Amino acid sequence: MRSSELVSSGHLARKAVIYVRQSTPHQVLTNRESLKLQYALKKRATELGWRADDVEVIDADLGFTGSEAQHREGFKDLTAKVTLGRVGIVLSSEVTRLSRNCSDWYPLLDICGYKGCLIADHDGVYDPATVNGRLVLGLKGTLSEMELHTICSRMRAGILNKAERGELALKLPTGLVRDEHGLVHKDPNLEVQDRISLVFESFLRLRAANKVLLFFNEGELLVPRRDGRSLEDVLWKRPRIETITSILKNPAYAGAFVYGRNSHTTMHGPQGTVVRTKRLPMEEWGILLKDKYPAYVGWETFERIQRMLQDNHAEYKRNMTRGVPRAGKALLAGLLYCGECAHKMTVRYSGTTRYLCAFFHQQYGSPFCQNLPADPVDAAVVEAFFEALSPVELDLHEKAMAGRKEMKDAAEHARRQQLERLRYQAELARRRFERCDPDNRLVAAELERRWEEALRELRRAEESEATGRRHEDGSVPAELTEELKAAFTAIGQKLPEVWEKRLLSQQQKKALLRCLIEKVIVRRIAPDLILTRIVWKGGETTTFEVATTVGSFADLSGAQEMERLVAKLFKEGNTDKQIARHLTEMGHRSPQKKYVVRSTVQTIRHRHGLLRGGRVKGASRAHNVSGYFTVSQVARKLEVPNPWLYARIYNGTIQVAKDVRMGLYLFPDEPATVERFQELKEGKIHKLRF
Repeated sequence: MRSSELVSSGHLARKAVIYVRQSTPHQVLTNRESLKLQYALKKRATELGWRADDVEVIDADLGFTGSEAQHREGFKDLTAKVTLGRVGIVLSSEVTRLSRNCSDWYPLLDICGYKGCLIADHDGVYDPATVNGRLVLGLKGTLSEMELHTICSRMRAGILNKAERGELALKLPTGLVRDEHGLVHKDPNLEVQDRISLVFESFLRLRAANKVLLFFNEGELLVPRRDGRSLEDVLWKRPRIETITSILKNPAYAGAFVYGRNSHTTMHGPQGTVVRTKRLPMEEWGILLKDKYPAYVGWETFERIQRMLQDNHAEYKRNMTRGVPRAGKALLAGLLYCGECAHKMTVRYSGTTRYLCAFFHQQYGSPFCQNLPADPVDAAVVEAFFEALSPVELDLHEKAMAGRKEMKDAAEHARRQQLERLRYQAELARRRFERCDPDNRLVAAELERRWEEALRELRRAEESEATGRRHEDGSVPAELTEELKAAFTAIGQKLPEVWEKRLLSQQQKKALLRCLIEKVIVRRIAPDLILTRIVWKGGETTTFEVATTVGSFADLSGAQEMERLVAKLFKEGNTDKQIARHLTEMGHRSPQKKYVVRSTVQTIRHRHGLLRGGRVKGASRAHNVSGYFTVSQVARKLEVPNPWLYARIYNGTIQVAKDVRMGLYLFPDEPATVERFQELKEGKIHKLRF
């Protein structure tokens, strides 16, 4: 007997399809009555006149939301059957089961109306081909979509309200656990606590996440991670850089409850809905409540770590950060800014080391904003750094050794804990094997395999520990030499000498510069002059000009003045050597030198037709000067030719000024002078200053 006048014989000749859906897997498992109610629609179909054999159930979408049809294979199957004209009626407990999105709902109504397919729920039977039927179904679909929005808004409001109180049970990182009352504590496993703390302590000492990773891997130290299958189980794994940074960046370790660290953007495309997640900066976090969890580090320390991580990330274009000190020759890499456009300058090591402002070149193909030689700028900034440091007396030896000892002790403590854990696991595997019934070979064989695997891991750890101890016992004690101790005792005065010797790596030199220097701004104001401004920590600035080499005499700032002075001094009867010395004393220089060479004077003279008719005798060369060595005397003591010394004076390796009265390079007549020259000859040092 038919219960609706809309059902015709044409409808009965086709199938009746029951669409079954529940939104989440949890509902499928718990909301059993709703599921029974949907399957009971078979009876409703038979009451409308369909035979039981002509009733088909589509339940492939159990556990899928109705907000979109992209991943609902059952809905796609239903639409295909209706399109082919095989369905006379579609039954659902309510239209929300079919779709909660009007962009999916109305196309289904169009297809059903065109193919003469009815739609039914518990309230009645509707014909989408009629105006009234389409009106009612359209209103129900709109209300269904609005209901979904209301449900989501209500749930979102409840979550936010709970999050604002810090009571939302977010997933905790390794090292924090939640008890049965919802309270958060540190993991009771002391090894887990100590290993998490070691990550933070080692970063504060080493100042780079990659160095922390190397420290852990060199010591063969593992880090605890949560087992994805069970939140209570902890797995010990070899760390990766992502593991280290995730620990350092997690505010929960600083005792803070944070909700809204990420922004989610929903994008609809041909491949369906894609949700893109972006990590927000700290100032844009939605909810931040401090002192909600037991802390491994203080909040101020956590903020300092975030600044260090951001500063280490060398992303010149967007973040303008300095990057971690590296082994490159350029000492100001990461600190240098262009005085023309204010963008970060980069380093080019092909050929000579140079600083480039390549922002507009990379963006628009324009020429380089500035292209400056690195060596003169580095040397001038280092000199300014020494002057700023000279009144300061530091004693870094004890602090450095204490820090190194603490790191060594912490690594040793972590290895002892690791061995203790492996011994316990091996003993536990042994007890489980011994308690097993020996006749049950399937279980006994597996327990025996686990025991053997635990013993192998323990043996490897013990061998590694023994090897490490032998290496430490046979290696050179990690102590500074007496020479370096003496240098650090008066670091303000000795640092220039230590700087030139191979006692400091490039990374250490750069790190020292960054202790006082915030940034350096450079701008070429003339072909041979670079205006340099150092911004010190605290905001103070130092501005000076750096002279650099040029390609020709015409590019020199004082070229015309030099020509006038050469002519004047020549007419006064001075030799070329005397003229060059006078010009150097007045601050002039040759194109490729830091001083005026005799050939420059000769070139200027010849250009102006100032030729000598005979040899003009200058002052006689002094061969013996009381209290000083001359170049010839030093050369004889070193058993090298005079040009060997002059070449190093001219290229700046030996930095010494000429005596104004004698016109000679003079060096103190002391045993230490000869010793320093001998070290330069043997390659132990690379520069000398007098």
